[in-house]
Amino acid sequence: MIIYPAIDIRGGCCVRLTEGRFDKETVFADNPAEMALKWAAAGAEYLHVVDLDGALAGKPVNLEIVSAIVKAAAIPVQLGGGIRTLDNIGEVLEAGVSRVILGSIAVRNPELVREACRQFGNRIVVGIDARDGQAAVDGWEVSGGVGAEELAKKMAEAGVARIIYTDISRDGTLQGVNVTATASLAKAAGIPVIASGGVKNLDDITALKAANIDNGIEGVIVGKAIYTGAIDLAETIRLAKEGAV
Repeated sequence: MIIYPAIDIRGGCCVRLTEGRFDKETVFADNPAEMALKWAAAGAEYLHVVDLDGALAGKPVNLEIVSAIVKAAAIPVQLGGGIRTLDNIGEVLEAGVSRVILGSIAVRNPELVREACRQFGNRIVVGIDARDGQAAVDGWEVSGGVGAEELAKKMAEAGVARIIYTDISRDGTLQGVNVTATASLAKAAGIPVIASGGVKNLDDITALKAANIDNGIEGVIVGKAIYTGAIDLAETIRLAKEGAV
């Protein structure tokens, strides 16, 4: 199972939100590229980066910072936040990003997602962020009017290679990942799923690995737990590789 350290960018800083709320922000570092280097040095294989300013603006905002992260870390980066057109996707890929995460546009324009998959193949990932089983859009501020599992099925049919599933109500809370919902969505979609939201300790990762026996959970994003020290990233990666968790 791949452990993805999260780097959320807002106002040039590395921050974490609680339940996706912009009024519940904690700043953990003022240099996201230095944080990326730290996580890479701890053994991270892949970074999960979110342009929070972009999510609100509806277009990428922090590509200069993202490019610096890519160069500093020297490991693959997946980026989400405000990427809503084919031109946006091209800009992000030119910044050195390996995978592009489409969120709101997956709800509003599935045909664009289909075309993106045709042009860019497995570099396209869809992020399904849900509250009470319903997909949310516009930086998690608005309900998308579609169930998360229904959307996952549509995205798989559109050619999406993998999905990132986030339970918004748990994100940044350290209350534990929603293993049941993640496994159910992975089974419904039939494509690999990366879990996200609420990871608090190694028990969460162990539970996800157990659920992965019958489903396609290929990784998990860890955020606040590594910033607060609740999880030691290097140890977690080592144990995940050895199969101890």
